[in-house]
Amino acid sequence: MTIQAIPQAPISLQARRKWDVRTQFAALCYRQKGAKSEVLLVTSRGTGRWIIPKGWPMDGRTPGEAALIEAWEEAGVQGAAFDQCLGVFAYRKAPGRGRRLPCLAMVYPVKVERLASRFPEAGQRKRKWLSPRKAAARLSEPELARIVRHFDPRDLPGPGPTP
Repeated sequence: MTIQAIPQAPISLQARRKWDVRTQFAALCYRQKGAKSEVLLVTSRGTGRWIIPKGWPMDGRTPGEAALIEAWEEAGVQGAAFDQCLGVFAYRKAPGRGRRLPCLAMVYPVKVERLASRFPEAGQRKRKWLSPRKAAARLSEPELARIVRHFDPRDLPGPGPTP
């Protein structure tokens, strides 16, 4: 088994108290096009900037399963998730009323088998396939950009994704 070695930079949470930090699970959705891999980005609903699907932990679900559910809701992804975390990134979520919550997102790879045209947030987001290098250049969070830039699905460990 090979462990994927993605360089991890120090994380800046900017939280007043450590218990203010929220955890999310993110989906690094990918596909193979011949020998090359592509990463799927979606736009955020609020600002329209490029992100990867992510959301809150779900009771009774593994982090990889939660990431796959978020990928379905936000991007129409049908596929399989790995339960191997690729890395983490920090960002500040603006849930409304001027508040900005510090969040730590754990990134899980999701192998895309199909993209649906009808999915819960279809009218609210755009999606785009890009090479890992080009996708990383469109992301605002430096830690996430580093994870995406160094992502290579051939390095994924274990027996494979879980549907």
